[in-house]
Amino acid sequence: MTKKNMWTCPLCNQQFVNTNQVHSCRDKELADFFIGKSQYTLDLFDHFINEYRHIGDVKIHPTKSMISIGSRKRFAYIIQLGKNFIDVVFPFKQAYQDNLCFNKIKPVPGSDDYNHHLRIYFKEDINDEVRMYMKIAFENGI
Repeated sequence: MTKKNMWTCPLCNQQFVNTNQVHSCRDKELADFFIGKSQYTLDLFDHFINEYRHIGDVKIHPTKSMISIGSRKRFAYIIQLGKNFIDVVFPFKQAYQDNLCFNKIKPVPGSDDYNHHLRIYFKEDINDEVRMYMKIAFENGI
């Protein structure tokens, strides 16, 4: 597979597949999302990211409203760091209805994507089924 050249934003040095990709130019830092969060939640976040690092090289991108995770393209989003959980969204081109891990699957308006919502309360919630979907999302991002 031939990799397309990446476009680098001249203001924030983030790399994107699309030239002039709309983005937040790092209006927020990762640390901004951690303010006031429990150590428990931070440990869940670290565990989730470390699980992804077992799959492949990932980059963390804080945005205005969420933390995106990507390789060449962004493929997973942490949309909430709660008191004792993290909420993750995986956008897929199909709805994976036959699962035990997603608490909501919704079509994305104006797109052919389906957002798959996952709430992680315990490190053990990242089981083989979740890892399978994490790997599918990762492969969509390379």
